[in-house]
Amino acid sequence: MLYFENKLDSAAQAGLLREVRTIIGEAPLYVPTMPRSGRPMSVRMTNAGALGWVTDKEGGYRYQAVHPHTGAPWPQIPKRLLDLWAELADYPHPPEACLVNYYADAARMGLHQDRDEDDFDAPVLSVSLGDSAIFRVGGTTRKGPSRTVELKSGDVVVLGGADRLAYHGVDRVLPGTSGLLDEGGRFNLTLRRVTKPA
Repeated sequence: MLYFENKLDSAAQAGLLREVRTIIGEAPLYVPTMPRSGRPMSVRMTNAGALGWVTDKEGGYRYQAVHPHTGAPWPQIPKRLLDLWAELADYPHPPEACLVNYYADAARMGLHQDRDEDDFDAPVLSVSLGDSAIFRVGGTTRKGPSRTVELKSGDVVVLGGADRLAYHGVDRVLPGTSGLLDEGGRFNLTLRRVTKPA
């Protein structure tokens, strides 16, 4: 796990937020549901890139090329994020998916692994925008020890190498810790390579 504190300055955060708003304008946020139970998740989400991560009761966790509600292709990943990947990911191929999760004040994300991809050699890179969140990361078993990091707006985390399949999640959001989003809450942008390069 690599933690880049304050990687994006205030101007870069504001610019990236404008690009996130453009993505949402083309591919609206929606409430995903859990496989089997159909229980709604507490985050709202959308995607950018050739592929987008989705989940629902019928199809489970998967990647697909179109928005599940509109049927339209996902918007392109902003160049600003592709440049971050090129700088920090230490991987020779570009990401194919950018998952956009919006966390309102009460939203959280339980411990999980990112393992729906074909290529675990590629890292997972995430960017925080807005209110701080208590991020929990452990080892490759669910019951192993874990630690927490307060992720602030502009922070970047890379999970790669031995930590690529580390269990991680968001315990809670800390409301009012950033003024970046007028509506409050936070966006988390997660870049992933899905398929193995030819």
